Amino acid sequence: MPAFSPRIRGHIDEALTFLKWVLYACNIGLIVGAVAVAFHCGIDWAAQFRAHQPWVILFLPLGGVVIVLLYRWSGMERDRGTNLVLTAVREAEPIRLRTAPLIFLSTILTHLVGGSAGREGAALQLGGSIGAWVGRKIHLDEKDRRIMVMCGMSAAFSGLFGTPITAAIFAMEVVSVGVMYYAAIVPCVVSSLVSVQLARFFGLHIGTGYLIGNVAVLGPWSMAQVCVMGVLCALLSILFCKVMHAAPKLYAKYFPNPLVRAAVGGALVLLLTLLVGEQTYNGAGDAVIRRMLAGETISEAFLLKLVFTALTLGAGFRGGEIVPVLFTGAAFGTVVGPLLGLSQSFGGALGMTAVFCGATNCPITSILLAYELFTSRGLPLYALCCAISYMLSGYYGLYSEQKIIYSKFKATWVDRKAE
Repeated sequence: MPAFSPRIRGHIDEALTFLKWVLYACNIGLIVGAVAVAFHCGIDWAAQFRAHQPWVILFLPLGGVVIVLLYRWSGMERDRGTNLVLTAVREAEPIRLRTAPLIFLSTILTHLVGGSAGREGAALQLGGSIGAWVGRKIHLDEKDRRIMVMCGMSAAFSGLFGTPITAAIFAMEVVSVGVMYYAAIVPCVVSSLVSVQLARFFGLHIGTGYLIGNVAVLGPWSMAQVCVMGVLCALLSILFCKVMHAAPKLYAKYFPNPLVRAAVGGALVLLLTLLVGEQTYNGAGDAVIRRMLAGETISEAFLLKLVFTALTLGAGFRGGEIVPVLFTGAAFGTVVGPLLGLSQSFGGALGMTAVFCGATNCPITSILLAYELFTSRGLPLYALCCAISYMLSGYYGLYSEQKIIYSKFKATWVDRKAE
């Protein structure tokens, strides 16, 4: 082998590293994307079955007990969910492969019996655990395994939700707010794009975005309206996070036995469903989001969805928090938007992205989410609303293991966990 100067050897190493990560990311995108497609189909089947057989919600208490037993029999009773994935990226904490089938089955079961939960948060666990397992199998070092976890997160989120740019950046941004893992940008983008293309090959995410009418034109008055919306969305995101963190603590206080806790939680969700008289707030609720953005107004929907989700996930059911956050934001925005002089659909779209931003502390991801869901129309206003929600939501967040590295209010290093 000819002798090269240190600079040339460095360039060769960089080129080989680039090729290595493109290869790894393509494979992760295919593997996790295939699992995400199956997961998507499983959840869709569960939702359709429940729609045609609404009596299945009577098994909510039993479903909760079965989920707790699944985790107990697998030795994963103390599983920390998405928080474990975040620590796996930041601190290289190991993730067991069994996390993937457990979250796969338990989330589908949650949707089948009518628990209020999403799927994208579950996707982070699903993709992260597979990425970590592949990294171990091919004997990557600790730092590279972290990137593999983020690759898996990106691919699973993208395959499930159909927003590849959002998925890639979210995996890099959510772990440590203020510090982006830029070394993962090529792997995350590639795995995300491969995954979403695989999903589209199977007929998913064709026309993923939402149709929004009467988008406000950028100007002083529209900026003032959106600023008020941003403040209100920040407050709602704080409420959402506080309720979600309080629910499991209250369950644990009054029902120390996890099996009893799951049964009681299922019974409470069932009772609340019967009191409401319909299953609008069971499952993820994407169809309801589309109805609200199309003109339907349900004034109490944002509070009910928050309560349903807290009762479900706090009791030990499994699933994600992201779609319930989007549902809550959309419902809130469709009510408040017209009061501020904004159209109902645009208010709902602002609420979706801004409440998501406040709850996840991911402003860049939120702006990209607005672009991928609602196109570029009104994008500066979405950015303004998300920025205000991010700043004024303080240090609250959905994930207690998320670290906020820099202050939201001044250029100061704070390094604290989300509350």
